[in-house]
Amino acid sequence: MNTPEQSSLGKPVQYTERYDPALLFSIDRAAGREAIGVTAQLPFFGTDIWNAYELSWLNRKGKPQIAVATFIVPAESPNIVESKSFKLYLGSFSQTAFDSIDEVRAALRKDVSAVCGANVSVQLVAPYEFALKLKMEEFEGLSLDRLDLDAEVYSPDPSLLRASFGESPVDETVFSNLLKSNCPVTGQPDWGSVQIRYVGAPIDHAGLLRYIISYREHTGFHEQCVERIFMDVMRECKPERLAVYARYTRRGGLDINPFRTNFNLPLPDNARLARQ
Repeated sequence: MNTPEQSSLGKPVQYTERYDPALLFSIDRAAGREAIGVTAQLPFFGTDIWNAYELSWLNRKGKPQIAVATFIVPAESPNIVESKSFKLYLGSFSQTAFDSIDEVRAALRKDVSAVCGANVSVQLVAPYEFALKLKMEEFEGLSLDRLDLDAEVYSPDPSLLRASFGESPVDETVFSNLLKSNCPVTGQPDWGSVQIRYVGAPIDHAGLLRYIISYREHTGFHEQCVERIFMDVMRECKPERLAVYARYTRRGGLDINPFRTNFNLPLPDNARLARQ
């Protein structure tokens, strides 16, 4: 089983500009899930949406081509791709000639699906489609960041979460732009925004915001953080329905946006937030 310490994260590497799928490094989801009590029978479904902004290759005349790539990785896939290896892999396309954008898409889909252990959907947006398809918007819902409160806990603490079980259930969507965690290998900060939709007893907004802030010194991959948030809210607040969606700012030309839900919702529209 691969571990983050075995990856290229935080280590000097030799960059290659010739297509090389062997650069991709997988990390098993199981260890991170076991730590938060997630068994083989997942209590959620969803996807990880990866956007890659630094993809380029050559056509057969040697002229550079560019596109923005989106990878839709199912949450049930056994593996994730370590982000630095993903960057190195995408960089290996830069001096490689392909017949068409469809050939590039097929190579990306085959390679990333093989590493993740599940079928990964790949979309490529060419420059002439940028204005039409690359949208920007902000999260819908009520901002928790409006609250003026004290915060002193910077390690995930589910005891901060509270719900009013004696009150009538609500259908509510809230969000915060104050999510921050750290890479478990390099310690570099990962900045993000998180949207939570739930149906159930009203969740205390101040406690929820303090809980989100409590990730500030936590080390964990983006996907693991979102799943921890999902599990903690389910355990402490016991909503009938819950969806957690986080969008992280890009690093190395990549942003990662995990989505987890226990009820049927359409896939998020992948609109970029201003901070991304």
